[in-house]
Amino acid sequence: MDSKLTLRAKAKEIRKNLDLEKISKEICKIIRKNNFYKESKNIMIFYPLKYEINLLDLLKDNKNFYLPKVNNEDILICPYDKNLVKSELNIYEPCTNPVDSNILDLIFVPALMVDKENYRLGYGGGFYDRFLKTAKAHTIVPIAKELIVDKLPHEKFDIKINETIFF
Repeated sequence: MDSKLTLRAKAKEIRKNLDLEKISKEICKIIRKNNFYKESKNIMIFYPLKYEINLLDLLKDNKNFYLPKVNNEDILICPYDKNLVKSELNIYEPCTNPVDSNILDLIFVPALMVDKENYRLGYGGGFYDRFLKTAKAHTIVPIAKELIVDKLPHEKFDIKINETIFF
């Protein structure tokens, strides 16, 4: 089995050749039909990096949206606001004050790859794994079907997600 480092490089190369705008639109359509999404009021999405699934179209829906904000080794949950600032990690983050993550009903988790056991391959910082360890909300990885593999290497600290939505 390839190492996480090798798989991250492979995933980044695959993503460069995908029509992520089309895939993102289709994934947003699928999400809007998802029961967890329909029943959820407080939802955490992520601001897309280059070559990442873009869920920002969901902001048009009548839901309360939150974005992650990195604070040292942790992720804080902050209400979405159009005033975003670029962090040290080059990620757009909200300027709003953090809230208790227990209010979240649903969390969309970014990933470079995901496997059929619902393990995800992140960027290697462990931010989401630390956050998801205590999160109570349903978790979904939105991803291009080309980035789903049979099995990923995982350690004891890697947290499974509940569901994968793909196109």
